[in-house]
Amino acid sequence: MTRRLALGLLAAVPVAVVAVFFVLPVGAMLHRGVWPDGSFDPGAVLDVLRRPRTGRVLWFTVWTSTVATACAVLLGLPAAYVLHRLRFPGRALVRTALLVPFVLPTVVVGLAVRELIASSGPLGFLDLDGTPAAILIGLVFFNVAVVIRTVGVAWEGLDRRPAEAAAALGATPLAVFRTVTLPALRPAIVSAASVVFLFCATAFGVVLVLGGVRYSSVETEIYLLTADLLDLPAAAALSLVQMLAVVALLVVVGRLRAVPDPTLRRVAAAPTRPRPRDLPALVVTALTLALVALPVVALVIGSVRREGRWTLDSYRALGGSADGLLQVPVTHALLASLRIAVDATWMSLSLGLVVAFVVTRKVRSRAGRRARTILDGFFMLPLGVSAVTLGFGFLIALDQPPLDLRASPLLVPIAQALVALPLVVRTLVPVLAGIDDRQRQAAASLGAGPLRTLQTVDLAVVWRPLLAAAGFAFAVSLGEFGATSFIVRPAEPTLPVVIYRLLGHPGALNYGTAMAASVVLAAVTAGVILVVERLRVPGVGSW
Repeated sequence: MTRRLALGLLAAVPVAVVAVFFVLPVGAMLHRGVWPDGSFDPGAVLDVLRRPRTGRVLWFTVWTSTVATACAVLLGLPAAYVLHRLRFPGRALVRTALLVPFVLPTVVVGLAVRELIASSGPLGFLDLDGTPAAILIGLVFFNVAVVIRTVGVAWEGLDRRPAEAAAALGATPLAVFRTVTLPALRPAIVSAASVVFLFCATAFGVVLVLGGVRYSSVETEIYLLTADLLDLPAAAALSLVQMLAVVALLVVVGRLRAVPDPTLRRVAAAPTRPRPRDLPALVVTALTLALVALPVVALVIGSVRREGRWTLDSYRALGGSADGLLQVPVTHALLASLRIAVDATWMSLSLGLVVAFVVTRKVRSRAGRRARTILDGFFMLPLGVSAVTLGFGFLIALDQPPLDLRASPLLVPIAQALVALPLVVRTLVPVLAGIDDRQRQAAASLGAGPLRTLQTVDLAVVWRPLLAAAGFAFAVSLGEFGATSFIVRPAEPTLPVVIYRLLGHPGALNYGTAMAASVVLAAVTAGVILVVERLRVPGVGSW
């Protein structure tokens, strides 16, 4: 009873935080839309869904997310095999390089792809600027790392013996892959594809920069309806559709994801050297690396080129306020972003560690296991709700005492911490769940109290993943744009907000300054990820 009471009190803290700073703002946003005049009016929502533009936005979101997910899977599977089952010089460097785009700020991703396909860019001859193909390139660039990491970790721990037995019986390499390897990898592939589809459907900065006002996804349409048109019923309707779609996607994925046989031993062999039959996978991996590298290279070159000559004027402009367009220098915005990211990181780590500890405790009753599952799903809610909806909900719900926080400097870090929280939880839960409970029992039998047991058993195992989760949370917070764009104070803008403002105003200096700021932000983010990769625990790659 004491143990259950302690776990309940421990879980109450993150539950209260998520309830106040997530459920309340999102509920207030939906309430304003569905109860526009103080009475329930579902007809207004249905009217919004019948609009021709709403139908076009929904269809555009579905087909771009589907195509981008398929392309990411087709490119990611061969790369996952090459980077996790083959051994060659520079493998660790290539793996890190392919991971960086996933944590780059979405505004930077959009600007990098835009610079690549612009008329003056390396791929300008393809005339893709301002087309849906540009958005697809950006989405694949951003999400292919999810497939590589998720499927690669599963492939890395796959037992080679069934495939070797099938080959010994005369099966061709293609038949072995189709009948043995692919079924074993299906849970990881389905999981990766579902996450990629979710990220594509909720992409904000990529679509906003590359699509403008001509092409809108559900995410950018919510932003347009709330920030520009103040059409809350329409924004609420799209938010409801988005949340229902996420729930349906998670249910379908849960049914499609096969449960591996727990009696099957997993004997992971060491990576092997490439063989001639691995040439197609190596070629696809090289193409994927080029897809990732070209936009970044184009962004760096564009930041030091102006009117056909090499110059560092764009970087010198970082110390100014961009011709009076901004209230503060761009360097000040970078420092504000770093400070906010530090606050968001310790907030998300504190909450995520408590959540991971609670949901991984051993429970014997069916009611306890059900409560643990519900609690785990509750903290995944921020992953499936638009950050734009969250940011606008902050303005609506947190504007009256005792929760009048619109002027508080903690509002932006709190919003970014909620966005990073699911990632922290998903990083820590597999590690804590993998600790044998008998180790805790042995420590207790030797006289260790609960805190000493926690220190000597749990913390000794989780400290490296905890540092890795801190790196991911810091990178995500550093590039968060959707919620921040609503609630950031004009005198303390973050760097992604400044970059978007610079892109929204004409002028070669503004555009060059935006690219220089993007390069700086990308370099800081890449540095964080390099540190995270050094801290990653082998075999722990669940996102």
